[in-house]
Amino acid sequence: MPNRSTDELFQLIRSLDKSEKRMFKLYLKRSDGAEDLKVIRLFDALDKMDEYSEDLLLKKDKSIKKQQLSNMKAHLYKQLLSSLRQAKNEGNIDILLNEQMAYARILYNKGLYLQSLKMLDKIKQLARAHNQLTFQLQAIIFEKKIEALHITRSIGDRAELLSHESDDVNAHLTLVNSLSNLSLQLYSWYIKMGHARDEKDVAAIKMFFDANLPAYNIASMQFYEKMYLYQSYCWYGFILQDLLMYYRYTQKWVDLFEAEPDMKLVEPGQYIKAMHNLLSAHFDLENFEKFEETLQQFEQFACSENADTNPNTRIQTFVYLNLARINKHFLEGTFTQGLALVPQIEGRLAEYKLQLDRHRTLVFYYKIACLYFGSGNNVKAIEYLNRIINWKVDLRTDLQCYARLLHLIAHYEMGNDAILEHLIKSVYRFMAKMQNLSVVEEEIFRFLRKSFSLAPNKMIAAFKSLKDRLERYKGNPLESRSFMYLDITGWLESKIQHVPVEQVRRNRFLAGRKGKG
Repeated sequence: MPNRSTDELFQLIRSLDKSEKRMFKLYLKRSDGAEDLKVIRLFDALDKMDEYSEDLLLKKDKSIKKQQLSNMKAHLYKQLLSSLRQAKNEGNIDILLNEQMAYARILYNKGLYLQSLKMLDKIKQLARAHNQLTFQLQAIIFEKKIEALHITRSIGDRAELLSHESDDVNAHLTLVNSLSNLSLQLYSWYIKMGHARDEKDVAAIKMFFDANLPAYNIASMQFYEKMYLYQSYCWYGFILQDLLMYYRYTQKWVDLFEAEPDMKLVEPGQYIKAMHNLLSAHFDLENFEKFEETLQQFEQFACSENADTNPNTRIQTFVYLNLARINKHFLEGTFTQGLALVPQIEGRLAEYKLQLDRHRTLVFYYKIACLYFGSGNNVKAIEYLNRIINWKVDLRTDLQCYARLLHLIAHYEMGNDAILEHLIKSVYRFMAKMQNLSVVEEEIFRFLRKSFSLAPNKMIAAFKSLKDRLERYKGNPLESRSFMYLDITGWLESKIQHVPVEQVRRNRFLAGRKGKG
């Protein structure tokens, strides 16, 4: 499992690139104080570490005393942030607007009220052009303060205009707040629980959504209001496994950025997430042509300057682009070819281990395990599934459950009869405890238990019977998650035909392409 250091200073230093490290040393060496020279030695010592260890740090540099270390680290952390703040951030609208706001305050404090008002007007125009409501409100509040305290000869109907402007911005901010709260709470539910498991979950989610969705008029809504509205419907549809709703609102989410392309630079993370969800919707609906078209669009973005603005954007692009690339191999039935992605993904997971959240890492492990299982390498599939099973995290209980189910099937494939009975009981207990057992999973467990006593010449008939029973549940939304996470019917078809899972998926893909052609 990844070793995630919790030392914040160490994490910050490890996130720096070569140019940022060089810039920091130049920034600090502008003064020759003894304290700053000590800080540089501390920086160098931490920079050379692979994992943070205070004992090793004190042992390597005897000039650093244990009682001084806490203060030195705090000073170094502050100096690093100051150095990074000096870097060029023209593309970051938040930093630019904060800088302009600081200039307006400096001018005000100098008694240059008209110049300050002029600067605030520029801030409002820039904020409005980039949908930055909070900066608009800050500028308006400052304007009202100046107008109330000083005679600027601009009063006229200024009071009424500023009041109307303030009310309008506040109304938009209130709606943004309500919709962003709803979106975040739905996403949090999904991260913890996955999809709705039963009618009780469905009723609870519908009640929560209806109670928290504010009244809105789409015609008067601005960018962020629409974005959080579409996100809310996106998560709502995905949790309910209403894949058409999920697709419809992920497409609206992406289209919002296409209508205002400048926002891709302002909110690259949100655009990347929108593309990821649109790709996931096409994948779940097996809409290969649209999937391929959207993937090409995402690949083009990945090569653009917008995707290379900062490490956070690069990491998010890596995560979602590679998940989409793996899904493409799932759709095409080219699992073995997909394994070529694994070394590069593993390298990046190691490189980004301090920044990546555990949820993303778990998803990668499961996807890679599925690639190995589909290619017929059950040993490697089990290796990756064990990483999920042995990693004690309270995230994605659905993923934890399906990892165990696939782990069980991989052992079944390998003929590990000595441990299968124990595994069946263990996985069944785990899924029951997590309240994650669907009718499809119950059928699978029932089959696996009976398979021990079946004669070899009766196995094919048993596989066919199970496949027929499971296919009846494919149209049921509450059962669709079983087919989304694990292509159980593909596996059964491979047993019936005596061919690899990969060939079954490939034949299905080619037949679908031929039918559409």
